[in-house]
Amino acid sequence: MNARTSSLAALAVPAEPELSIDPELDLIRRWKRGEKQAFETLVRRHMTDAFYVAYGYVGNAEDARDLSQEAFVKAHQARARFDETRPFYPWLYRIIKNHCLNFVTRRRHHVSIDDENEHREIPSPSATPLENLEEDERKRLVRAALDRLSEDHREIIVLKDFKDHSYKEIADVLDIPIGTVMSRLYYARQALRGTIEELEREGIPARAPKREVG
Repeated sequence: MNARTSSLAALAVPAEPELSIDPELDLIRRWKRGEKQAFETLVRRHMTDAFYVAYGYVGNAEDARDLSQEAFVKAHQARARFDETRPFYPWLYRIIKNHCLNFVTRRRHHVSIDDENEHREIPSPSATPLENLEEDERKRLVRAALDRLSEDHREIIVLKDFKDHSYKEIADVLDIPIGTVMSRLYYARQALRGTIEELEREGIPARAPKREVG
């Protein structure tokens, strides 16, 4: 090989690509080092999802806001335990879920008939599948039916029909195969439909029951 050929061959060798860091991973690493701004960015990225997850469990917009914000505080306090090789949102989801379930358990011991905001319309920056049920009576009916579902059925409907997550996203969040997501969602929707029909036969109050916590 002469000098000219050698030079051309050297030029033909592609340069090593620059290593890139996933923007969220970079945020997480900075957050774990204690950077407040990085955590605030993570909160902004995930606060809408967090709100809808909480709303799916508690059925009250004001409580959902409080609980999702408290869940972020819990996540921040537990940041040292977060494995940055894993996706952030599924980990956050489990914190929100557990926090909401604890709240619901406590609330069951303090139910009365006084909170007229219990089933008010969700304030949302954009439409979601369940927001097509605009009528107040219909929304209360769906909410009451959701409350009667098992935890597995309720959470998968929240993830798919409140937030319209893909099957892959739901599989990642719940750490289950996509096939399980599909079958569980099918049975959850069947259960929801049956429960709605049951409630319609029973009749629901013209106004949602009022409740208070504390």
